[in-house]
Amino acid sequence: MEHWIIAPVVLPAMLAPLIVLWMRYDLVTQRVASIIGMSALLILAIALAVSATMHPPEVYRLGDWDPPYGIVLVLDRLSAMMLVLNALLGLVIVLYGIGSGWDRRGWHFHSLMQFQMMGLNGAFLTGDAFNLFVFFEVLLIASYGLMIHSGGRARLKSGVQYVVYNLAGSTLFLFALGTIYSVTGTLNMADLAVKVAQMPPDQTALIKVGAALLMLVFAVKAALVPFQFWLPATYTNAPGPVAALFAIMTKVGVYAIVRVYTLVFPITGTTGTLAHDILLPAAGVTLVIGMVGILGARDMGRAVAYSVIGSVGTMMLAFAQFTQGATSAGLYYMIHSTLVAAVLFLIADLVRERRGRWGLSLTDAPKIANHGLIAAMFFMGAIAMAGMPPLSGFLGKLMILDATRGQWWLWGAVLITSLVAIIGFARAGSQVFWRAYAVEVEEGEGPEPAKDASAPALAFTATGLLLAGLVGLTVLAGPVSNWVQGTAAQLFTPRQYIDAVLAGAEARAQEAARIGAQEHGHMNVIEDMRDEGAATGHDAPAAH
Repeated sequence: MEHWIIAPVVLPAMLAPLIVLWMRYDLVTQRVASIIGMSALLILAIALAVSATMHPPEVYRLGDWDPPYGIVLVLDRLSAMMLVLNALLGLVIVLYGIGSGWDRRGWHFHSLMQFQMMGLNGAFLTGDAFNLFVFFEVLLIASYGLMIHSGGRARLKSGVQYVVYNLAGSTLFLFALGTIYSVTGTLNMADLAVKVAQMPPDQTALIKVGAALLMLVFAVKAALVPFQFWLPATYTNAPGPVAALFAIMTKVGVYAIVRVYTLVFPITGTTGTLAHDILLPAAGVTLVIGMVGILGARDMGRAVAYSVIGSVGTMMLAFAQFTQGATSAGLYYMIHSTLVAAVLFLIADLVRERRGRWGLSLTDAPKIANHGLIAAMFFMGAIAMAGMPPLSGFLGKLMILDATRGQWWLWGAVLITSLVAIIGFARAGSQVFWRAYAVEVEEGEGPEPAKDASAPALAFTATGLLLAGLVGLTVLAGPVSNWVQGTAAQLFTPRQYIDAVLAGAEARAQEAARIGAQEHGHMNVIEDMRDEGAATGHDAPAAH
């Protein structure tokens, strides 16, 4: 599977310009190409996940250059999991965008989606810190375009805020990389892991600064306190399917934290417990702010956006433990959180499209079209996000609590904020769905069909697929839990990753040296024969 590792990056990178240049004025062709491309990505991601399950980490060397000088892509269980999650979400969002008509409300929706997939897949696969920055920028540039898709004053204002905030984060990222490179002379993550581990304790001050700067960068991307301010307005004002896609954007920051601080800066290594000391309190405050934000939100979209912040805090409470058991629980909750956040944003968009001038505000309004179905979907998504039984949110939180026994303040934070989330979602749902029966509808203000909807049934089907994913994650909790435990075990055995990247390069260098030595010996024999021939007057064989 070595040469297939680059395919999740190359496929969308090739398809996006084709959509722009060849299919620009044919929306039907764009839709067909986008669905085929996303389906191919999902099949490819599943195949890579199977390979990652059966084999140790695999490496693809771009240009056949050996690390640490060449760029490498690395496939392991964690990156494979994120590829599958990203491809599944991308396919569902494309289907929803087509069914709801969002893809025809502005230019280049499908091409930007492909560029977004390219950036996300590259970030999950790269084995080089600088190329992590590069793929961050690719996905952010695409997200800027998607954020302001179809225009609007509020959307443009939130888009500018989003751009400025992330540009500041990108600048800080460069400072962090420059600091680390000045100390180690490399940005290949496997090579960094080796060199950082070998640093004398009295020479680690600057590398600790670089590690702390990276933590700040990833905290911005993950919307951890105190860098969560950009998320509520951005996600609330983004187009519905784009907000659903952004559910995995925060997970890129979480993924980067898990990858870098288990491989390069483990808490048993040179930088000590720096990551644990910063992340644990930040995660606790993030959880509280996110869940209390649900209770204080004045519209459904903002309530869902705050729930994303709360879910990030919940999973980071697990990851900040830096133990194998807590990390496996965090990985299970990460899958759940991505699916449930995406489905809640799609449900909010279904409500907004049918509620007319009332939008998503928590005020009395007439009953909407498809009222019962949307209400049932919201109820299911809300109990999953709040962590109520029997869905995967309850199981994920139960795993986290089991992995953090004895930390009573953490148990209290998780349980109390879950109750707050239940109350907040109950308030939002009752206001939008239940109290709708009490409103007297004036003439001409009855239930509205979805605006510009191309195929409403397809939009509902796409939303239902994510809900089915939550049910599947619950039913298959045993196998999925076993799989993420294997993933956590691989993360806490970084030697596998390092050997896959560097040992192959060392073996190739040794083979090249052996071949060079053989050729050198062969040339010495020929030179000796030539000298003998010159002495005796006979011709010597020519060198080949």
